[in-house]
Formats: sequence, structure tokens, C-alpha cells
Amino acid sequence: MDSLEARSRDVQERTFCKWLNTKLELNGYPPMTSLVKDLSDGVRLIQLMVSITRFESFINKYRSPRMHAGDYGLVVIIFRDTSLGRYNKKPRMRVQKAENVNKALEFINSRGVKLTNIGPEDIIDGNLKLILGMIWTLILRFTIADISEEGLSAKEGLLLWCQRKTAPYKEVNVQDFSFSWSDGLALCALIHCHRPDLLDYDKLDKADRHGNTRLALTVAAEHLQIPQLLEVEDLCDSNRPDERSVMTYVASFFHAFSTMDQAVTVSRRVEKFAELMQSVWVARNDYERRARLLLTALLGIQERWYASVFTGTYVDAKEQSAEFTTYKQTTKRTWVTEKQDVATLFGNVQTKLRTYGLREYVPPPGLSLSDLDDAWKELLSSEARRSRAINAQIREIKESLRMRFADLANNFEYQLHIISSELTAIEGPLEEQQQKVQEIQTRIPALSDALSEAAAAEAECMAANVEENDHTVFTCQDLAFELELLVQSIAKKIAFIDNQIVSRNMTNLTPAQLEQFESTFRYFDKDETNTLNLSEMAAALASLGLVYSDNDMNYIYDQLTQDYGAVTYEAFINLLVDITEDQTSPEQLRESFHGIAGDKPYVTELDLRLAQLPPGSIEYLREAMPSRTNEAGEQEYDYEKWLDDLISAQASGVAVNSDCLDKYQQLKLKKTFKYVIFNLNKANTEIIVEKTSESIDYEDFVSDLPETECRWAVYDFEFEKEGAGKRNKLVFVSWSPDTAKIKQKMLFASSKDALRRSLVGIAVEIQGTDSSEIAYESVLDKANRGA
Repeated sequence: MDSLEARSRDVQERTFCKWLNTKLELNGYPPMTSLVKDLSDGVRLIQLMVSITRFESFINKYRSPRMHAGDYGLVVIIFRDTSLGRYNKKPRMRVQKAENVNKALEFINSRGVKLTNIGPEDIIDGNLKLILGMIWTLILRFTIADISEEGLSAKEGLLLWCQRKTAPYKEVNVQDFSFSWSDGLALCALIHCHRPDLLDYDKLDKADRHGNTRLALTVAAEHLQIPQLLEVEDLCDSNRPDERSVMTYVASFFHAFSTMDQAVTVSRRVEKFAELMQSVWVARNDYERRARLLLTALLGIQERWYASVFTGTYVDAKEQSAEFTTYKQTTKRTWVTEKQDVATLFGNVQTKLRTYGLREYVPPPGLSLSDLDDAWKELLSSEARRSRAINAQIREIKESLRMRFADLANNFEYQLHIISSELTAIEGPLEEQQQKVQEIQTRIPALSDALSEAAAAEAECMAANVEENDHTVFTCQDLAFELELLVQSIAKKIAFIDNQIVSRNMTNLTPAQLEQFESTFRYFDKDETNTLNLSEMAAALASLGLVYSDNDMNYIYDQLTQDYGAVTYEAFINLLVDITEDQTSPEQLRESFHGIAGDKPYVTELDLRLAQLPPGSIEYLREAMPSRTNEAGEQEYDYEKWLDDLISAQASGVAVNSDCLDKYQQLKLKKTFKYVIFNLNKANTEIIVEKTSESIDYEDFVSDLPETECRWAVYDFEFEKEGAGKRNKLVFVSWSPDTAKIKQKMLFASSKDALRRSLVGIAVEIQGTDSSEIAYESVLDKANRGA
């Protein structure tokens, strides 16, 4: 037993001495050869304290995913002259040595490291057992104590980490920090798990204990910059390898490999950002398409009403009244829903962009929310005119009942419109938006009372056979529908803001995850108190696959209760977020691109693929980011400029070449050309004339528009107006086919206004995304409407 203890002590002394030397050498101090001899005068102990504490403090503060163990030597210049104050650098007398040792021990205590059963005389007199105990305490404090895995710490956390990393290797069974490491396979498995390029685990001779151990120690030292704290015989030739020495060495593997895991976060952040920008682009296109269709539909119904005439008969008036009522109960409600959905879609796009600090979205001219509101107001005015025209044909209307119901209905709709407008206009920080929406929600009961009063007035009108009303275009069904729609919109807005508040700090949680977490909480909240007791919380976590021991569960429950007063929904969600959280700020995003690029000012497609981004995200980034071709013929993508353009609030303009206006005037005034096609120059800085043509065949014009690229064009459109002879209208065409590249679509969309403002006299404007939208019949239909 004494021989085993002595050998363990010798291994510890050598291991601890090597560990301390790694700290001394980084600060320019010579290495130690003996703990007993070199620590006895206190000088080297003071140097150790400076090296260990200040260096570890620096590394903990500035460690980055790209900082390797070999880089740490760069900090020597910073801390070489740091000391604990004045001390005896060449002590000769015992009292001077005692002063030095005392200073070092006091400094250790000031760092929160508690040393017991050791005093200055033990170090001066070379009590190796106590000295080893002191060094082990320092190793625990500055190397092992910060290791954490699933709530465990120090020895248990390090052991759990080793077990998880080596679990796939059937020959490895890590149960302790002694016998489990005596054949070298556990060390080889740790290296292969993280760096399979450094050794081929499957080809190892599993029976060659010394060879496997020697290989692992050599690879770790030469390729991973992990100092060789142990010798082969310390592990292979010992009846019981020293636990503390093994823990000290294995902890070096943990710290070396833990930084590698952070690189995964870099790729995930870029992936999330690419997905965000894709979703914003899709939402913007969807908003513009739906807004354009809605505006066209509103204009079409009003033109029908304007052209409608009455025959003067009661039957005709009743038929037109029934048709108008059907419109309000079907088509109008569809438009009300669509108008609200379009406004919500616009608000969602803006909220997403603001959440990530990106430039706000400005719709094309004529497609803003204010344009929609103006068109809607015009529709309401047209409805009122239509209603009055129909009602004028129907007699014996009881004015007092009509007026009473109209006042109630119009006031209700006005209040509804005010609240709906307030809901749409909500902006600012998410917490302020949340508070505003909740205040709006408190006003719904009063609206319900007002609707009941309006319904009673309508019932009186029905009883008196008053079926029409000149003073309102609304029925109680309309108001109830819009009220229900408003209630739904408020609920959707609250849910969206709540989701954005969570997503702002937890962008790695998907909506499906959030929905799963919420439904889980509600299911296990049996008493509907909006809180979970200990057993309910344990069951809820277990249903999500998160199983903890009773002690850990008690600790989590007590901590949440202490922080939140009870395990509320907020506490439950934040607990789950703490487990799966990942954030993306503009700074983190830029740092992530730096990580993928390897600190180059550009990224290549190979960089993106090595970062394991999905193919869809890589394709989007290749389309969206500006690029150049290097000498090797490889594309280099300028992510810095792309991020600056996205995050900056400024946008660049595109000039219009004077030749564009000259050719347009020749077409317009002299009829020199039948059509002119415009394009961007190669540098995308100026709009130029690409082609002019005198061909009167409309199909020639269509064939000149490329199938997969964007263009603008002006066409002198000639057609027959029924009963009015030939007419000519100048048609402006924005050709943006679905098959065009995303980057080109964005560029043409943002540059269109510069050209369009320069062309005075355009009568018809066409937005074409496929051949059907620029077909002759489609253009003729639009030209006929205002001819």
C-alpha cells in the first residue's frame, strides 16, 4: 500500500509540475523541476499565482471559437510584468522565504480558493503531500471547476462529458479517472470523436495498450497543443493510474475541444439569417401581389356600379338591391379579410426587419398601406353612392328607424375602424406594442354592447318592413363579421408580438417548438392556475424528453420559484429557452460570417458548404451577395458589403441615361418607333436603351422580352374602342418573370421608379411576371377601361 501511494505521489508530482510549467512558460518564466525544491522560497509560487490567475482570467474573458491553444502565447506580452506587489526575489533567510510564501497563500485565498491544513512552513520544509494537495486545489479551481455538463460540475461533469463523447466506441467504457484510461483507447476515442482526421480509430490494435497510449499522447501534443502531462507508463504500467493526474490531463482535452463546438453556432446563425431574409423576401412579394390584386378588384366593382342604370321598376330596384346585398355578404367580406391580412402581412415584415435592426421595407408607389386605405375609402364612398341610388327607387321608408340604426351602425364602424387603424399603426419596441394591443383588447366589450344595441335597432327596422337604408352601408352581420375579424386580428397580433419577443432573444426556437412548449404547459396545468407544481413541472418536462433526477428537479423548481414566485408560463418557457437558446445580433452575425470565411474579407461557395449550410440557404446567399472572380476563376462573395447594405438605413440610386428620354419622345411625338425596351448597364448604375423597333406585330414585342431576365418597355398600343374608333395609349411594361434571379428582381424593382417618373404621358401600366399578364388581350382589357 505504501509503495502504491508513493508511486501515485511521484506521478502526481511529475504531472502537477508539468501542468504548472505550462502556465509559467506562457509568462516567460523558466520551467520547474521539483515542487519541493522550486516552491520552497516562495518566489516561484508567487510567479505561479500571477501566471495562473491572470492568464485564466484573460482566457475566460476573451476566448473565441477561432482561438486555439497555441494562440494563448500571444497574451504573454500583456501579463509578463504583472505581480502581487513587492516581494523578496532572492531570499536567503527563512523569514524572507516565509514572507514570500505567506504573500502567495494570502493571494490564493483572496481569489476564493480555500486552502486547509497547509502553512508557510509546510512549503518551506518541502512537505510533498501537503504541497500536492495545494496544487490539486489550484487545478480544481482554475482548470476543472468551470467544467459543467447538464447541471453537474467538476469531476462529475467532466466524467459525463467523457462518457458521452466515447459512447459510440464499444471498446471504451469510461467509469472513472483511473482504470478506464489504462489502455489508451479512451484518449484515442476522444481525439477521433472531435478530429477523425488525426487518427484512424478502427485500425488501432485494441490490444496494444502502450502503442495506443503513446499515439494519443503524441497526437494531442503535436496537433492539439495539449501538453503531455503524463507518461505512457503512468497509465499502462500502474496497478491503479493516479486519479488526480488523469483528471488534470483529461481536463485539457475538454478545454481544447469545447471551443470546436462553438463553430457550429457560427454556421447556424448564418443559416437562420439566410432563412429570415428569404422569408422577408417572400412576404414582400406576397404583399405586393395581393395588394395589387385587391386594388384592381376594388376599382373593377366601382366601374360596374358606375355603368349600371335603373329601368325605373320596383322589381329592377329590388333585384339590384339583392345583388348589392349579396356582394356585401360575400365579395365585400372577402375583401375586408384580405385588406386586414395584407395590412397584417406588411406589419409582420416591418416587425421582423426592426427586430433584427434591418432597414424598413418601403412598398412600390401606389402599393403602400395609405394607398390601400385611400382605395378602401373610395370603395366605401362608392358603396354609399350605390346604396343611395338603390334606396331612392324604393318607397315608404321609415326615416326615424333608418336614421337610428344608421347612426349606431356608422358610429360602430367608425369606432371599429379607429381601433383597426390603431392596431395596424402600432409600432415601436415589442414590449410597448404588447402593452398597446392589450389596451385595445380592453375596449372590445364596449363594442359588443354597441353591436347589441345596433342589432336591436335593426330588428325594429325589419319588423317595420324597412329593408333599405340610405345612411349606412352596413348591416349587423357586416359589423359582427368585422368585429369578429378585429378580435381575431388582435389575438393574432398578440400571439405574433409574443412570438417576436421570444424570437428576438431565442432565434433558434421555431414556431413549432414554441407551440409545442405552450400546449405542453396548458395540458399539465390541470387546475388552470397558470402555474405548475413540482409534479406537474416534472411531468411536463418529461413529456418533452427532459428527464432529471429528483434532486435536480427540486433544485430547478426551487430556483424558478425563487426567481418568478411560482412556475408560471413565462418561467416554464424561459427554462426551456435556457436549454435551447441561440441568438443572432448584427454583431454576432458579422462575427459568424468572419468565422465561416476564416477571417477573409470574402467567402467562397466552398466555405459555405464546409459550414454545412443547407443547399437552399447557399443558393440564396450566392444570388444575394455581390461577387467577383479571382485569378483562379473562383467566385468570391463580399459578405461585408451585403451586410452593410442590409443593416444600413441608406439606399443607392440608379441614373437614367438621356438616350432613354430621347427615344421615348421619338416614340411618343414622332411615332418613329412602335416600342422601346430598356435595361440596366453592366455595372447596374444606369438605365439604358436596349432596343427600339418599328414592328407593328405585338408578338414581336413579346418575343423581344427575355424569358429569364427583367426588362422595362414602352409600347404604343393601338386599338379599336367600340363606337369611338381607333385609340392610342402609351403602355409602360415592368417585365419581371418568375424565372429571373432573385438579385436581379430586387435590383429592377428598386430602380423602376427612377425610369417611370421620367416618362410623362404613360396611360397604362402593366406588371408582368409571366406571358399571360402581358398577352395582347390582357393589355387591351386595361386600355379599354379608361379609353
